[in-house]
Amino acid sequence: MPRRRKGRKINGIVLVNKPIGGSSNNILQKVRWLYQAEKAGHTGALDPLASGMLPICLGEATKFSQFLLDADKTYRVTAKLGVRTTTSDADGEVVEEKPVGSCEQEVIDTCLSFIGKSKQIPSMFSALKHEGKPLYWYARQGITIDRKPRDINIFSLTIDQISLPEVTMTVHCSKGTYIRSLVDDIGQALGCGAYVTMLHRTRVADYPAERMIALDDLVTLAGHAHEQQDFAALDSLLLPMDMAVMSLNTIQLNDEQVDRFEHGQSILPLSTSVDEGQLYRIYRQQPTTFLGVGEAIRNPKDQPEQVRGQGLFVMPRRRVVY
Repeated sequence: MPRRRKGRKINGIVLVNKPIGGSSNNILQKVRWLYQAEKAGHTGALDPLASGMLPICLGEATKFSQFLLDADKTYRVTAKLGVRTTTSDADGEVVEEKPVGSCEQEVIDTCLSFIGKSKQIPSMFSALKHEGKPLYWYARQGITIDRKPRDINIFSLTIDQISLPEVTMTVHCSKGTYIRSLVDDIGQALGCGAYVTMLHRTRVADYPAERMIALDDLVTLAGHAHEQQDFAALDSLLLPMDMAVMSLNTIQLNDEQVDRFEHGQSILPLSTSVDEGQLYRIYRQQPTTFLGVGEAIRNPKDQPEQVRGQGLFVMPRRRVVY
């Protein structure tokens, strides 16, 4: 029987400004140790080449990390035209070089043409799983896996700087968008190829960028906390775990409903109309306390038959254990 991992029962989300180099998982494990947290999880990996916002969920907040995986994100990226690499970034081997035959306006127009909904084939060097292993594992073995095109949405794309053969852009995109693949597609559309030389994630969902902290600063702060066994300053950096689900509408429960929700039973909202199939943030009324996420369903099996027809019920999907 595996030994239970011990640590502080600390709940919340810390926004790490990931440095270039090192994997997101390595940073996750380091942050967990810095906080001496019992549990930790990240919300969408960044490549070793990439930097920027990496939300780390601690404790009960890990239950809601999927909502951040599904959130839209914003990146600042520099693409170098005229070269394709195996990984579509600077870590890969050069496979093709062509002259850049387009003028600046043609490059700008081509980049902007990718705004909107489209299909994208994930890179073989992405973390997308196939039979339990990430695609980059197969790529490093020289194995190519057929990948289905995925629906993506580029909400906005702005050109920040252009000095051919380099173009720097800010891209606001939907979940599942691979910026390396986007840059490679732009290069292909221009007929000269392109790869990523710089990638920085500036935003995840609506998380405040000003609350990001550099990993080195977190290490310094944690050193003082460990020496003095006082984690107050470190814990003050944590955002509340319901920040992961702020896009959902809210429902407040009275004490009787709270008891049912906390025991995994459905509840009938008294003062809030709900839409079937929608998810909601659930709170205790007094004192205001985040309880988790529920889904509106019809005719829940845990309700008496004569009660089921009274309306839409909310069934717990993720509960917080304090």
